[in-house]
Amino acid sequence: MVRVTVWNEFKHEQIHEEVRKVYPEGLHRAIAAGLEGDADLKVRTATQPEPEHGLTEEVLNDTDVLVWWGHMAHDEVDDAIVNRVHERVLNGMGLVVLHSGHFSKIFKKLMGTGCDLKWREANEKERIWTVDPSHPIAAGIPEYFEIKPEEMYGEHFDVPAPDELIFVSWFEGGEVFRSGCTWHRGQGKIFYFRPGHETYPTYFDPTVRRVIANGVKWAAPSGAAKPVRGNHKPLEAIKGIEA
Repeated sequence: MVRVTVWNEFKHEQIHEEVRKVYPEGLHRAIAAGLEGDADLKVRTATQPEPEHGLTEEVLNDTDVLVWWGHMAHDEVDDAIVNRVHERVLNGMGLVVLHSGHFSKIFKKLMGTGCDLKWREANEKERIWTVDPSHPIAAGIPEYFEIKPEEMYGEHFDVPAPDELIFVSWFEGGEVFRSGCTWHRGQGKIFYFRPGHETYPTYFDPTVRRVIANGVKWAAPSGAAKPVRGNHKPLEAIKGIEA
């Protein structure tokens, strides 16, 4: 069973009625609900207002995959918590970053780039194309699916070239975007998935929920032994050198 923690800054829902109408229990609860029906996943939530942002060492040590949603309070995330999450990713914890989490401290730290992009709120249609249908994250996903309304994200997306590109979005205004990307950092796997503006009911969409669940399973730790580094004694006797 994959242990999943869904993290949300939980700010918009407290102060914006428009967001609260769509996600009355918070975006984290909607995202978690899309995962809780899967018998292979054990889901908990955490939010920024909690002590240590809900990401204590105990919680992270009990997390196989962390799902991250943030937007208006990236700068309020404590650097010590960012470093804690970063270390866990390098040591094998998976990370699924959603929508505006592209500007989160943790994603930018792992990417090493500015992670900026074009954007526009115009209630337009997003058509998401599956460009790597053989990938596990694309399991059960059609050749394309559509979301309307959604916020536009457009290229150029300032991230390192993805290890794998699974989905590409097209918008009514003409822009395209690399909307489903993976990277490996240390022993950890990272999946970025674009949809999910806070004023739209995107996280209730069955296909979006399936992609996130697939992404969580893909990002789960492999179970491989932790690499041993540093000065190392030979496994076999070396001629002319005492053991």
